Amino acid sequence: MPDRDTAVLDDPVAAALCGPHAHLARRHGRAASYHPDIASISTLTANRDAGVWDDLAELLGADAFALLFHCPALPPSHWVSEFTMGGYQLIHTGPRPPRPRRAADLVELGPADVPEMLALVERTRPGPFHARTIELGTYLGVRENGALVAMAGERLKPPGWTEISAVCTAPEARGRGHAATLITTLVHHITARGEHPFLHVAADNPALGLYRRLGFEIRTEVTFRGFRTP
Repeated sequence: MPDRDTAVLDDPVAAALCGPHAHLARRHGRAASYHPDIASISTLTANRDAGVWDDLAELLGADAFALLFHCPALPPSHWVSEFTMGGYQLIHTGPRPPRPRRAADLVELGPADVPEMLALVERTRPGPFHARTIELGTYLGVRENGALVAMAGERLKPPGWTEISAVCTAPEARGRGHAATLITTLVHHITARGEHPFLHVAADNPALGLYRRLGFEIRTEVTFRGFRTP
């Protein structure tokens, strides 16, 4: 385990929205969420109180999607369950990697790249990604012949930690080490800031083996749940 407080990772969404991402948060009562163009992730500050779901419904509006994880409570029966998926939270326990050799095709992505990023996400389905998700942190990409074929970036930022997210590679560019290059580069950037990397992964994601080879270890199991407000 790294020499760092891991308690904020028990609810990294709340820790991020109350900390480094407070300027990106929406709040109502005991519920908080990112702006819908940034992320569909929400959190409840009193998840064992049934009334808190009314706060979340009021915050998001009718027929809105809410993604929750690290939340053991379930909403009232009139909420629509979209999916339930098991997964893991991993933290980087390996040594700080050396500065990676910058590949000529590795680029930092910006607002002008968002249409291509959204198209790549649509093809590869790494998880939620929206028009303004890039505002959450640094996003890196790999281009081949000018086309964006792989990317990864930073999402949740609980104090002292940064989550690596949206790791994806186009089918025609797999097997070339792009994901490893992107993740290693992000790990170096995060640790150089004095923060520690972590990530979330679905239990059946074959990338779990890659993450472990790159120095990540499972900290805890996580259940990802998607709901639609009444």
